[in-house]
Amino acid sequence: MKYISIIVWGLIIMAGNVFAEIVTENVEYHDKDALLEGYLAYDNTITQPMPVVIVVHEWTGITDYVKMRCKKLAELGYLAFAADIYGKGKKPETMDEARTQATMYKSNIPLLRERIITALEKIKQNEKADIGRIAAIGYCFGGSTVLELARSGQSIQCVVSFHGGLSTPNIEDAKGIKCKVLVLHGADDPYVKPEEVTSFENEMRLAKVDWQLVKYSGAVHSFTNPASGNDNSKGAAYNEKADKRSWEAMRLFLNEIFNQ
Repeated sequence: MKYISIIVWGLIIMAGNVFAEIVTENVEYHDKDALLEGYLAYDNTITQPMPVVIVVHEWTGITDYVKMRCKKLAELGYLAFAADIYGKGKKPETMDEARTQATMYKSNIPLLRERIITALEKIKQNEKADIGRIAAIGYCFGGSTVLELARSGQSIQCVVSFHGGLSTPNIEDAKGIKCKVLVLHGADDPYVKPEEVTSFENEMRLAKVDWQLVKYSGAVHSFTNPASGNDNSKGAAYNEKADKRSWEAMRLFLNEIFNQ
C-alpha cells in the first residue's frame, strides 16, 4: 500500500504539471493619447481570481527578460502584468537611447506615476484579477518606478524594487505610502551611492513605512539580468547568487502578504 500511495501521489504531481497552462498575451491600453502595450501572463488552469503582480521593465523597455519574469510569476499562481511606461513600439536599441528614455520619465515624476497608475487601473479591470491583492515589482528603472507608485499613495499591498534607484524629488511623499516595501539592492552598486541608500532609509523611517532593504555582497547594478555580463568593473553585471536569493526573498515576501 505504501508503494501504491507513492505512485499515486507521483501521478497527481505529474498531472498538475501536464495540465498547467501558462497563457500570454499582449494588452493594448491608453494613457490619454499615448498608446501603450503591456504583456500579460497567467496559469489558465486557475479558475478563481488571482493575486496580481505588476512588473515594470528596465530602461530598455518590455523585453524577453521582462516577459520571462512574468511567466515565472504566472507559474507561482499570479496574474502577472508587464506595464508599458514608454509606449507601444518604443524599445531603445542602444544604451544612449535607453538613458534618454529613462531620464525623460525620471525627471518628470508626475508623468512616471501617471503611466504606472494607468497600468494599475488597466489590470484591475481584468476579470481574473483579485483587486484586493496587488503587488508591483520592478527592475532598475522599474524599481524606481514601483517606489514612485508607492509614494503616490495607491492602495496596493506591496512593492518590490530589484536594483532600482532610491532617490525621489520630495521625500515628504513617502508619508502617503500605504503598502509594504521591499528593496533588493546590490551592496556594490556604483550607480546608487551610499548616501542615496542612507537617505532612502531615513525617508522610510520618518514616514513610518513597513519596509525592508536587503543588500547582496559582491553584487552591482542589474544583478538579476544575465544579459548584463559578468564584469563587475563595468558597474552592471549578473550575479547568480544575488539573482536567486533576491527572487526567493520576493517570493517569501509575496507569500507572507498574500497568504499564498
